[in-house]
Amino acid sequence: MPGHPQGDYMTYRAILFAAASAASLLAQPALAQSAAGAEVQEVIVTGTRAEGRTRLESLAPVDVISQDALNKVGVTELNQALAVSLPSFNFPRPGLADGTDTIRPATLRGMAPDQTLVLVNSKRRHSAALVNVNGTIGRGSSAVDLNTIPSGIVQSIEVLRDGASAQYGSDAIAGVLNLRLREASQGGNVTASYGARVTTVSTQVAAVPTGANWTVADKAEYDRTDGETLNLSGWIGLPLGTEGFLTLAAEYVDQENTIRTAPDWRQQYARVGTAFDAREATINRYSAWYGEPKIEQWTLFANAGYDLSDTASLYGWASYQNRDSTSAGFFRRPIDDRNITSIHPDGFLPLINPVVEDFAVGGGLEWQAGAWDMDASLVYGSNKMDFTIRNTLNRSIGPTSKTVFAAGGYEYDQAVFNLSGVRQYDTGLASPLNVAAGLEVRHEGYGIFAGEPDSYRNGGVLLNGAPTPGGAQVFPGFQPANVVDENRSSVGGYLDMEANLTDALLASAALRAESYSDFGETFTGKLALRYDINDSFALRASVQNGFRAPSLQQQFFTTTSTNFINGVPFEITTFPAESPVAVALGSKSLEAEQSVNFALGAVLRLGAVNITIDAYRILVEDRIVLSENLTSPAVRNFLTSRGFIGIGGGRFFINGVDTETQGVDIVGNYRLTTDQIGAFNFTLAANFNETEVTKVPATAQLTALSPSPVLFDRVNVLTFEQGTPDSKFTGSVDWSMGAFGATLRGTRYGEVLSPGTTAALDLVLKPKVVLDLEGRWNVTEKVRVSVGADNILDEYPTGTPPALNTTSNTPFSNYAPFGRSGRYVYGRVSVNF
Repeated sequence: MPGHPQGDYMTYRAILFAAASAASLLAQPALAQSAAGAEVQEVIVTGTRAEGRTRLESLAPVDVISQDALNKVGVTELNQALAVSLPSFNFPRPGLADGTDTIRPATLRGMAPDQTLVLVNSKRRHSAALVNVNGTIGRGSSAVDLNTIPSGIVQSIEVLRDGASAQYGSDAIAGVLNLRLREASQGGNVTASYGARVTTVSTQVAAVPTGANWTVADKAEYDRTDGETLNLSGWIGLPLGTEGFLTLAAEYVDQENTIRTAPDWRQQYARVGTAFDAREATINRYSAWYGEPKIEQWTLFANAGYDLSDTASLYGWASYQNRDSTSAGFFRRPIDDRNITSIHPDGFLPLINPVVEDFAVGGGLEWQAGAWDMDASLVYGSNKMDFTIRNTLNRSIGPTSKTVFAAGGYEYDQAVFNLSGVRQYDTGLASPLNVAAGLEVRHEGYGIFAGEPDSYRNGGVLLNGAPTPGGAQVFPGFQPANVVDENRSSVGGYLDMEANLTDALLASAALRAESYSDFGETFTGKLALRYDINDSFALRASVQNGFRAPSLQQQFFTTTSTNFINGVPFEITTFPAESPVAVALGSKSLEAEQSVNFALGAVLRLGAVNITIDAYRILVEDRIVLSENLTSPAVRNFLTSRGFIGIGGGRFFINGVDTETQGVDIVGNYRLTTDQIGAFNFTLAANFNETEVTKVPATAQLTALSPSPVLFDRVNVLTFEQGTPDSKFTGSVDWSMGAFGATLRGTRYGEVLSPGTTAALDLVLKPKVVLDLEGRWNVTEKVRVSVGADNILDEYPTGTPPALNTTSNTPFSNYAPFGRSGRYVYGRVSVNF
């Protein structure tokens, strides 16, 4: 297994064989109990443009997450609900990662967050303005923020676990998420939930200095109740005349932050003579916020439809969200050179406070034109992230520095026009030939706006005769030189055909061509086959080539800070790929990532039991990554020799990483209804995944330097290969009987590596099992009360030793696939009307 020891590979094969065997055995009782339950016919629209296709009849694996399943998770985030429902979907919850604390990335099949396409009502959703530039899973990516969509407006989520660029365009390398909105003309619901993290935190600590007047060993394990979260949500269905509906949804979330730091063992204050300051014994040693951010957000969503006639209808939706989030940086001790004690005598914890505004509106017309079912739509979406940095200072301004700074931010918008038609032709095959064709025109814009001057300028105040860093501590503001306002357009067309060649053989083929104003043209295709050997067993396979266009965020994101090296100021910048400095270092205009996907699977249906097993192999060339920070003396001297005076180096986005990802998804479901003990729905699922980096980027300019800097180093390579679980198992039992119900869910996360710059600094995160439990009581036909706990056993990832956590602020790795916040206990009251 690439990236893992040979022993792990043998274990992987043994587990896979055992899981497949267990899946086959699980089906056997269904022959005797086929009358106990019935196969649920979940009609899908994702991955096919033929009407009436169900999840188990599809050419590729499609999961359907129902509204009911979304309501049985304590933490009310769509990403979290998907993470516990899908074995190949992971949602780590990073901290101390600037804006990534607020808009957190998720991954499907171990691929990058932006290699999964997100649709709303089968229309492309706009991405977030944020690009992840810190050391987290998804570094260098810019993806859709699913948490801008309230669960109350969602009827179901369809997850296509297969490449689909030929069907849907850019980004659909790992798969497609399609959120289908609720369509209701009557009824409604109001739900109130409240919960908190009730946990015991165990951390590893270092020894305090000799002669210290404080201790931390007695503080390494501590009880904490925090992260209190209030969620108020509701939806209502209203009629639009006699032929339409209007569904309105609203949600309010108020979440307090969590603290998961280790007690700070370091000296905080300057010594008084030779003795430690008396304040060392009384200062709060839990000085960092490392954990969940503080969030206050409110969201509005509307979805509507109206039948103009028997052959024409209008549809549309609109949404708005305002999210005010606060997370923290690393704690600055009182004696830290970055502190000014007259402003912060006890040190300070700088707070990053982005306000995110997300807006979307879309509408369209469906009609019949002869034998064609036509659809024309226009969808617009925007996302803006505006940063305020609080409880901080600009060290270079001195004692007169402010403590709150408007630091600027960025915004992204997208407009998409679609025109499509679907019809059937009688060609003499076993079924009519379903033909779909369409045109898509897309316009995107991206901008960066500057902060106030004090957020980025250097005020010139010295410390012991040496210059000090300028800008707001933890997050220097965007400078006027960083301001950009860029856009691009693209146009694409596709042809999609699907038919039964025989009664048993279903085939589908898709072709797509797109032209982008910035990098050129792409051509993709997909072929999929399904053969039903009998009513109970089918095989399916697909092959396709795909692509992901470089995002505007990757092409034009830039930010600058000033570092002093031997007293000389140098600008350290994240450069756009086409900037003169980046070009001098060997950068080129970003091109599209190219992929080839292979899939082979089986579907087993035996009454109340259904099992799917799907293997996949995804080859990606020229993945776009963020380079290392190139700031060595050799780089500085090279840039100076090229006329770039005062440029200390930096980083830029670049093509050039090739990867091979392969794995298997196994999903089994069994429904059982009894007269004595109620109805049960059992689900078992597993994912086995491995990625190997087969090529890393290099440029002739940097290779010629001595020593030659590395563009994509060990940490980033191993993040691709081992930064997500090598396996994940999920199992759940959903029970109902009369007025009562319960859900027990377990997730086993396989081994993860949190890599260091050398093997000695690696941290292996051992496999962990997380259990969730919820109980429900239908007090009346319209009122339900639920209580539960996510992570009921209060599981934490493998702790980080002090040698890797020198600040005490980060006792757990950001690579932990289930976060590091501990048990979440909650209650919920839901009223239908």
